[in-house]
Amino acid sequence: MSKLLKRARETLTIEIAGLEEINKRLDYNFEQAVNILYDCQGKIILAGMGKSGLIAQKIAATLTSTGSPSLFLHAGESSHGDLGIISRKDAIITFSYSGETVEVLQMIGHVTTLGIPMIAITGNSDSTLAKASTVHLSVAVKKEACPLGLAPTASSTATLALGDALAMCLLEKRQFSQDDFAVFHPGGSLGRKLTIRIKDVMIEGEMLPIVPEKIIMREAMNVLSSKNLGIIVAVNQDEKISGVFTTGDLMRLLEKGNNFLERPLRDYASPKPKTISPDALAAKALHIMETHSITCLVVTNKENRPIGIVQIYYILRSGVY
Repeated sequence: MSKLLKRARETLTIEIAGLEEINKRLDYNFEQAVNILYDCQGKIILAGMGKSGLIAQKIAATLTSTGSPSLFLHAGESSHGDLGIISRKDAIITFSYSGETVEVLQMIGHVTTLGIPMIAITGNSDSTLAKASTVHLSVAVKKEACPLGLAPTASSTATLALGDALAMCLLEKRQFSQDDFAVFHPGGSLGRKLTIRIKDVMIEGEMLPIVPEKIIMREAMNVLSSKNLGIIVAVNQDEKISGVFTTGDLMRLLEKGNNFLERPLRDYASPKPKTISPDALAAKALHIMETHSITCLVVTNKENRPIGIVQIYYILRSGVY
């Protein structure tokens, strides 16, 4: 093994060990922290310096995007006017591995005056910051991955992971849904996955290959050919789906050499086809198609009547993939 690979694996091993320590250490204090953030009537302020500040910024972004409005406060700027962003309805999370970062400690008096809860995330439960907090969450690790023991590595990874755990617990407690997530992420490929629905990409109207289940196969094949969608949908007397027939089904019949053209479509249509609602996300249809190795789905209403066809081509063309 090369020295580079050895160092890389040692780094990952140390950081994994740090995460395992945090995982074992979770207790009532973590639950209390989640409840404090959930009950917050204002915004969540996350404050730190240096690497801890960078981690705090990422956690603030994660919280905001999952339904918990949050702001990052640079602790170094807090004593120069930025403390004004904190209100009496807020909650604050302070980050300092040593728990003795001067710029962070300078905020304690203001937080105490406002009477808002403070969650301190440190590596030292005996530190000034930990003792001044409403709740203290420890991110202490036995060893940093840095061979010099200087750069925060395992500790910063543990802090980031603990922040993610807080965010995910809040997401679940708030019953934050996929639709809620889409509201906050309208742009890019992620936005398309969360906003484009079946009704936006489905084929409908006169182009639909819908035929009575009693129609003979000769006539059904004409519809299959003229509509050029690779599928026909058989419906019963109530106009509900009784089955589908595809070009793949036709190829298999031709290989068998059976005389099927004068028989009714219902004898060959596949019952219980995969269907989807027009309000479902296009990403869901793509997942169904990939899982079952098919290229189209029948779109149905609440009465199980066909109202459209969605093909994989149109989903991919819309930018959902």
